[in-house]
Amino acid sequence: MEIIINPRNAEKTVSFAGEELRRYLARMLDGEEGVFSVFLGIRDGAEDKMDSYTVSVDSAGGRILGSNPRSVLLGVYDYLRRLGCRFLGPGKAMEVVPHIRPGDLPADYARKASFLHRGVCIEGADSAGNVLDFIDWLPKVGYNSFFLQFQVPYAFLARWYHHDLNPFAQPEAFTMAEAEDCCALFAAAMEKRSLLLHKVGHGWTGRVLGCETVDSWNPTETPMPEDKRPLAAEIGGKRDFYMGIPANTNLCLSNPETFRIFADLVTEYAAANPEADYLHVWLADDYNNVCECEKCRQTTVSDQYVALLNEIDRRLTEKHLNTRLVFLLYQELLWPPQRERLHNPDRFVLMFAPISRTFEASYDLSGIQEEIPPYSRNRITLPTSLGQNLAFLRGWQARFQGESFVYDYPLGRAHYGDFGYVGLSRIISQDIRKLRRMGLDGYISCQELRAGMPNMLPNYVMGYTLFDETADVETLIREYYEAAYPEEPQRVLAHMERLSELGSCDYVNGKGPRVNPDIAARMAEIAESCRQQLARGDTPASGLWWRVFRYHNEYILRLSRALEALALGQEEESEARYREFRDLICRAEPEFQPFLDVYRVLEVTQKYTGFPKTGPLHAI
Repeated sequence: MEIIINPRNAEKTVSFAGEELRRYLARMLDGEEGVFSVFLGIRDGAEDKMDSYTVSVDSAGGRILGSNPRSVLLGVYDYLRRLGCRFLGPGKAMEVVPHIRPGDLPADYARKASFLHRGVCIEGADSAGNVLDFIDWLPKVGYNSFFLQFQVPYAFLARWYHHDLNPFAQPEAFTMAEAEDCCALFAAAMEKRSLLLHKVGHGWTGRVLGCETVDSWNPTETPMPEDKRPLAAEIGGKRDFYMGIPANTNLCLSNPETFRIFADLVTEYAAANPEADYLHVWLADDYNNVCECEKCRQTTVSDQYVALLNEIDRRLTEKHLNTRLVFLLYQELLWPPQRERLHNPDRFVLMFAPISRTFEASYDLSGIQEEIPPYSRNRITLPTSLGQNLAFLRGWQARFQGESFVYDYPLGRAHYGDFGYVGLSRIISQDIRKLRRMGLDGYISCQELRAGMPNMLPNYVMGYTLFDETADVETLIREYYEAAYPEEPQRVLAHMERLSELGSCDYVNGKGPRVNPDIAARMAEIAESCRQQLARGDTPASGLWWRVFRYHNEYILRLSRALEALALGQEEESEARYREFRDLICRAEPEFQPFLDVYRVLEVTQKYTGFPKTGPLHAI
């Protein structure tokens, strides 16, 4: 079939949307007769930043129109989904593209996104290819934005190329210059798709203190410059890098020089990076480490933070820079300011980050009347109850009524405790369906990009539900499993549901006592279930997701046995079993690299779960 896409010389993203539509339809209609002509473009009138599109085609062609260039691309991918395409994960290997007939082409419908903010933030250890594949996947499943942390996301790339925590892989050279080149590629890929770009976040405090925090949260061997020491938070009578880590070091925000340098740095960066749609201005990434000097004690950190944001806004306004600034409700900053208010709310976006929440349940809207506990400088306890987390949000919303979104972590650590990913996918769906009642305009997931063990269902559910908050999670789950495991979707889903039911996001993330007989019994049952799956001889011999399914059972078998011994208090046995688990995933990483972030799962299980950080592995 001949496929004609008009106009031929359109805006970059519209032109790319046309290339994508032609490419997929050529595969789907291979061998069919006829002509199919489609016009792609922006609807008449001013462009709208809220994504929406209309699809009106018959068997000979028609129109796909969007509210902006990105929406045209979203409309194309949604139309392809209507025709049977399934975008199950990043990369072409994870796509299902069916053969269709011309009679399947007609469609007539309109859609509008439920939320403005629908994105993912880079974490973990990633190759440049991982990031580019993920950017390519985002609009295919309804997302509209991506967040590259730090001024350059060197840390996340270097972890992969240096093969941190995997002694079976030879470290590769990787420099800051290469990271900057990668960043240019990422920005170009996002520009092609008109995705919204979020940048920086943590790292500003280290730069104020004269240290480039490109290697994220690692300690530095370089001493703090003496002329910068008055700018650092005073803790226990000393001003120095907190635990030796610049990114975790707070500032003395009562020092006018701190304000000047901080505001200058943000203003200079905004001017030099006009491609950033949203620039995140955060403080240090730790808590109970704010300044204790006499002047700082006379106010609150949140009041100082708002005053700093107002100063940055003033400077950006002077330079006629329209960059949106994202401010963070996190750790000490969960407590709302007492006196200060943002003078120019339209400049700012509120980001609520309930990092200490549980993922064993969805947001609890019944408890939002809980009182915010009194603030005690460097003596805070982070809230774990969902009701108390939301009480903090309500406190800020009483003082700021502008644009906002939640920055949440289901695929940052919690997912390693849900071995089937089905339970967590349902929690994600429930959370998103509550955003409107929470007064939030969307969701950005702080997560590993290689969160695909056993599959990419959580991100699939997240993306489509953020675009349409009424999306039925059970329908999405069935759709995914029927595409990934067409021979036996129900059998695989039943197994994954059982693993989700028996797993524990909280236990793997260090919540609760380490010796726990109930957890031990559940882990033993998980191990037996995986053994039974591996013993079956009727699993299809081919297919990407079936290969991952078999490996996933081996992976969970070893991890659950190690967790069982840990929960029984059998220290030596748990260490031995954990070494078997590490040996398996480190050796298998080349084959299953897109699906499991070996660096991150080892970091989480050592830092939070309680497994040892050291132990023999047979390095190359």
